[in-house]
Amino acid sequence: MFTGLIEELGAIVRWEAVGDAGRLTVRGPLVVSDAAHGDSISVNGVCLTVVEQGDDWFTADVMGQTLAMSTIGRWAEGEPVNLERAAAVGDRLGGHIVQGHIDGTTTVLEVRQNDAWRVLRFSLDAAHAPLVVDKGSIAVDGVSLTVSAAGDDWFEVSLIPETLAVTTLGRKEVGDAANLETDILARHVARLVRFGATADGRTLS
Repeated sequence: MFTGLIEELGAIVRWEAVGDAGRLTVRGPLVVSDAAHGDSISVNGVCLTVVEQGDDWFTADVMGQTLAMSTIGRWAEGEPVNLERAAAVGDRLGGHIVQGHIDGTTTVLEVRQNDAWRVLRFSLDAAHAPLVVDKGSIAVDGVSLTVSAAGDDWFEVSLIPETLAVTTLGRKEVGDAANLETDILARHVARLVRFGATADGRTLS
């Protein structure tokens, strides 16, 4: 589990395709400083498992399902990425509960610059639209954000200078893609509603 509070801007060192999967190497001195084999690290919101590591890098295997659901297959050597280590028991939950299980990708539709903040509008497909609400939580490229406005096929986030400076969101332009993870609580509620039952098995009226 992650909080969506980015710890470090890392960079892609290498991407190696292996059949319908691949192997990714990422530079991130902070996140590997106490990492061990098998630990989880979020890379632009994708939960990956450390299989090899050095002083300032780690390598993870990426399966086909992850490639299909995320932007990983489009990453290039040297590209900056948002990095976060898994939350430890007892940590403050400054963001929201982020699993690192990507729902799909989204595209920047509009960028609006204000005096002290920037608004990004992202696309939203029909499958995920019911899970995104105004003032709700969402993770974009692993960054925990509050939805500042939402329509039927789009949502907006308003970003303060700190977020723009310490994450990849400050580099986003119209047409850029990003990884999207909707709120886990919204997904559970939607599943319960779909089957017309509550958590204890009672039928919803």
